[in-house]
Amino acid sequence: MWRNIASNALTFLVVLIFLAGGALIWAQQEYSDAGPLAQPICLNVQRGSNMRRVSDELMSQGAVSSGALFRIGADYTDKATELKAGSYLVPENASMSEIVDIVTKGGASTCGTEVVYRVGVTQATVLVRELDPVTGRFDEVAEFDPAGPDAPEEYERVRQRPDTRFRIALAEGVTSWQVVSELRTVDVLEGDVSEVPAEGSLAPDSYEVQPGDTLESVIDRMQQAQELILEAAWQNRAPGLPLESPEEALILASIVEKETGVPSEREQVAAVFVNRLNSGMRLQTDPTVIYGITNGEGVLGRGLRQSELRGATPYNTYVIPGLPPTPIANPGRASIEATLNPDSADHVFFVARTLDPADGHVFATTLEEHNANVAAYRRLEAERANQ
Repeated sequence: MWRNIASNALTFLVVLIFLAGGALIWAQQEYSDAGPLAQPICLNVQRGSNMRRVSDELMSQGAVSSGALFRIGADYTDKATELKAGSYLVPENASMSEIVDIVTKGGASTCGTEVVYRVGVTQATVLVRELDPVTGRFDEVAEFDPAGPDAPEEYERVRQRPDTRFRIALAEGVTSWQVVSELRTVDVLEGDVSEVPAEGSLAPDSYEVQPGDTLESVIDRMQQAQELILEAAWQNRAPGLPLESPEEALILASIVEKETGVPSEREQVAAVFVNRLNSGMRLQTDPTVIYGITNGEGVLGRGLRQSELRGATPYNTYVIPGLPPTPIANPGRASIEATLNPDSADHVFFVARTLDPADGHVFATTLEEHNANVAAYRRLEAERANQ
């Protein structure tokens, strides 16, 4: 009898082990297989949340088949304590494993509502927009001038939401004075800076910020980014450039930035100025003259006078030889790289192709060619005046 009992117990144990193994295989497959989510969702993970709350939210939105299995999987992979606050786009049919990776890897939020503080060359705007997780497109909620008297209700509403993402976007060619002036209007930043950063030292880019960040810390990030960009570009520069230091490269890059808004011709514009420096020609560029008048504090808003083109200032490249003493704006990565790796053409002149700046420039090697191009441009001006 005892032999039968022992045999039955052993059989029962084997069955239990077999069932446990099958359950483990099923659980692993369920955790890694495509999930039940029919269309993308935006999952908000608030500060101080935990995997139970996240799993409950996923269950309520139909993203996972088992909240308990989701938590067990996160714990088994040692990610249960790595939850990061933010708003995350969860794609359709995402597996539990993929969702755990999404909410624990950190970084910028990938969906939800965002406020973008745009610092442009001619104006600043605040844009409030929200990502539609189904279409993957941002829908504009509000856009306004931060210098206006009152912010719209939509802005005040989303500003208080814990899942709202805030970004500061600097356009290429803005001046340091413009950046500081506009950042002082960003009401999610705190503190101030004692002085305007050196011209050219801020990297145009998009920077995510959090309410309570200081203005000084954001400026520091912009300067560190520009230092890295300039250092890498200088290390990879073409040989034979008439530039003795990264600082001179930054000055010339700022001129290239202000002379063209057409990405495809940055290397050509850079080549013109490099060729002029190599041949001892003056740069003769209007943006430097304008900077000498405004000091980068706002937009001139009118054409240059002949007296200003002849006036002796440190920035008037119609008068001074070589480069001006400082950059005239904050150049972007593309203009810095173009300046240090210019086109190989021997052009030394350029003029606008049409009256539309988006059409770029025509380039010339000889003064005769340039005069013909200028004459063509003058005819376009006359035709417009007679319309």
